[in-house]
Amino acid sequence: MTKITRVGSASPPDGGWGWMIVAGCFLVTICTRAVTRCISIFFVEFQTYFAQDYSQTAWIHSIVDCMTMLCAPLGSVVSNQLSCQAGIMLGGLLASTGLILGSFATSLKHLYLSLGVLTGLGFALCYSPAIAMVGKYFSRRKAFAYGIAMSGSGIGTFILAPVVQLLIEQFSWRGALLILGGFVLNLCVCGALMRPITLKEDPSGPEKSHDRDAQREDCKQASPYSPLTKEWTETRLCCSLQQGYGFLLMSDFVVLAVSVLFMAYGCSPLFVYLVPYALSVGVSHHQAAFLMSILGVIDIVGNITFGWLTDRRCLKNYRYVCYLFAVALDGLCYLCLPMLQSFPLLVPFSCTFGYFDGAYVTLIPVVTAEIVGTTSLSSALGVVYFLHAVPYLVSPPIAGWLVDTTGSYTAAFLLCGFAMIFSSILLGFAKIAKRMKRTQVPFLVKDSDPKLHLWTNGSVAYSIAKELDQKDEESLAKARTGCNLT
Repeated sequence: MTKITRVGSASPPDGGWGWMIVAGCFLVTICTRAVTRCISIFFVEFQTYFAQDYSQTAWIHSIVDCMTMLCAPLGSVVSNQLSCQAGIMLGGLLASTGLILGSFATSLKHLYLSLGVLTGLGFALCYSPAIAMVGKYFSRRKAFAYGIAMSGSGIGTFILAPVVQLLIEQFSWRGALLILGGFVLNLCVCGALMRPITLKEDPSGPEKSHDRDAQREDCKQASPYSPLTKEWTETRLCCSLQQGYGFLLMSDFVVLAVSVLFMAYGCSPLFVYLVPYALSVGVSHHQAAFLMSILGVIDIVGNITFGWLTDRRCLKNYRYVCYLFAVALDGLCYLCLPMLQSFPLLVPFSCTFGYFDGAYVTLIPVVTAEIVGTTSLSSALGVVYFLHAVPYLVSPPIAGWLVDTTGSYTAAFLLCGFAMIFSSILLGFAKIAKRMKRTQVPFLVKDSDPKLHLWTNGSVAYSIAKELDQKDEESLAKARTGCNLT
């Protein structure tokens, strides 16, 4: 294989080839997330052909989503060890193979393995590395770049939903899956656009690479049976894991991870059950597919406009709050859905839900980057999308079981809505608690007898202030003064 040429840069270029990276990520989201959403259009066809209930049929969509997110860390590892280009091309081949094999399925179990496991694994190798590449090429206009890149999910859904419905009518579900398999091969083209870049703070930069090469030479000269070689290897492995995944010990990231579990549980079932729900209230097949198209096109508006707005100076420092706002409003939309039982009422629902779905999806990488930094973004996104896996796996079947048990979609939609609202509330309370602690630190080092108070609490104040916020220079300065008085 030819050696991949890396572009060196002291800071993200915020343009240039970065726009090609955005275009590549845009196509990746079309071929992964949009295709996954359009699997819901096959739901009724699979249910009728294989004579299965809601919960059994829903496992297909669940496994695709679960594998995409469960193997997201694997995608990050492959792109870090080989290259982003190689990882995405390999993922494209696997995803296409899964869709093509799915077109020959004779049972739901075959679809679980081909369309579920194999296609989901291929999507995992493509999705998180492509998103992380955008974060490496952009800094000042990061949210806007992510808005454009992530809008591929909405545009793809808008275009593919009616197209897939037509393909099913013309060629049956088998022919439609076969054609989608050929379409997904475009992921290999997307991978070719992902030119690697080396940033100054990147641990894989030229200086770090030189150090690693020197260490490899030292290792080669050492005896393979030397205990020093074993100790060196273990030390290097420990340091590498600590550097790459040290963010797992950050309290902010832990809270984000827990909230993602509830958010992911709520967001997935709609894309499985919107079409069946619409059909159950008397909407025609074409109108039901059109609802998915509306959801997709408004998703685009949410991606781009929310990304552009949160890059403005007035909102740039409030991206976290905007993310909470978008997730909470999607939860409220869920709570209203059982009352909407006609096509004219479902259209505004699709518009509202689609807009805020696109909004918070755009801000997930941005919020993650603000917490862990650019250097660990690829690994952190792998973990964040990994956390989507279990909720994506269990939420559609649980919703299907509720529909089979109650004979109504109400309980399923209400549970999803409350899960998303709780996710937003959890992050909001965590942010408020952190700010309250931060404001209490300066009062810790003030008293009527400053010297006595600082003598007893100065070192404690310094450690607390450092833990709360490394950027809070005022609190750190006061705490250091207390330590010096001792």
